[in-house]
Parts: sequence; structure tokens; C-alpha cells
Amino acid sequence: MSYIRNEQDIRSQGVYYSAGLRSYLTKVYNYMALALGVTGLVAFLTVFSGLFQVIYSNPILSLLVTFSPVALVFYMSFRLQNLSAQSTVVIFFLFSALMGLSLSHIFIIYTAENIARAFFITSIMFGSMALYGNTTKRDLTSMGSFLIMGVWGLIIASIVNLFLGSSPLYFAISFISVIVFTLLTAYDAQRIKDIYYRYNDGSEIAATKWAIHGATSLYFDFINIFLNLLRLLNLFNNRN
Repeated sequence: MSYIRNEQDIRSQGVYYSAGLRSYLTKVYNYMALALGVTGLVAFLTVFSGLFQVIYSNPILSLLVTFSPVALVFYMSFRLQNLSAQSTVVIFFLFSALMGLSLSHIFIIYTAENIARAFFITSIMFGSMALYGNTTKRDLTSMGSFLIMGVWGLIIASIVNLFLGSSPLYFAISFISVIVFTLLTAYDAQRIKDIYYRYNDGSEIAATKWAIHGATSLYFDFINIFLNLLRLLNLFNNRN
């Protein structure tokens, strides 16, 4: 695979990568949008078809549905170089469908109004930060490293709160998560562009596989912003 190793190489092939980058970013955001659509549709059908009761009345099946999307993402990440473009696309959409199964509970716990409101706010926040990440000349690498540490801190705090059951800590985790994943959106948007410059070999296969890789990162950012905003909106509504 041919890599671009420095800024001079990028500038010398500026016209090619300007057109190629636009095509690549279109793929990234189209794949992400399609995955979100698949997740939402599967979640809706899971609840209103009665499949939800079947899955979550069986502890083993519910655990499988909960953790299988993460397992698929790890598999895709570690095997990306060896997978074909078609296999990568299939795994990605299988992952998004399984996420729909695991997130179907939101249609039971939350009102349609709160779901719509959280999705609308998330779309604005996500779009603004993705645009910033794609256009800023500032290097966001150091911010990204700090935010990833923050994600691990949030995971640990969430596990601890499973045992504590603290409402104030639950609120704090949700609030901080919205901030962290909103900022991560900008970092990931910039990183996705950098990955293209570094690892693209000019082939459609490579562009598709790296586009799926980037779409997965942005998908997780969007979902985490959305879910934590939904929790915050629900908390506010319950207090009023």
C-alpha cells in the first residue's frame, strides 16, 4: 500500500486528493447516516413487533444482543486490512442492526417527544462539530488524547454507579458525556481526514474500508451524544 508520509507529498498531489477527499468524506457520512437509519428502524420494529419481549425475557439472549455489536466492531477493526470491501460493509450494517436491537428499549423508557427532541439537538451539535473538525487548521490530536482518557473515566464512573445508584452521579456522567462526545466528534472528523491522507492507496476498496472505519467512529459519537441527551431530558422532565 502506498502511503503519503508528509505535508509536501500532500501538497504535491493536492488536486487529486481534493477530489478524492470529497468523495471519501461523502462515503463516510452517507454510511453513517444509513447506519443510523438502520438502527432506528430495527429498534422501532423490535418493540412494536413484540420481539423486544422475546429478547429481554431471556437473560442469555439479552446479553448476546447487548455485547455482540461491540464484538463486531473489535473484529472489524482488527481485521480491516484483511477483509474485503463487501465484507466490511456487511459487518458494518449487521453491527448497526444489532445496535437497533440493543437500543430498542428507548421506545419503552422515553416519550416520543423526548426522543425527537434529543435527536434534533444531537444532529445540530454533531453537525457543527463535524464541520469544525473538517475545516479547522488547528491540530486536535492532543485534545483527542485527553478526551479518550475522559471516556475511560466515564466508563469507570458508570460501572461504579451501577452499585451506588446515585442520581447526582448519574446526572453528572450524562452531562459530562455529552460534552466529551461532542468534542470527540470534532477530533474524529479531523482524524478521519488525516487517515485518508496517510493510508489511501487510490483504490476504491481502500476508500470504502476506511470510510466504514470512519463512519463507525462518528456513529458512536452520535449515539453517545443522543443517548446522554435523552437521559438528561428525561431527568429534567421528571423534576418538573
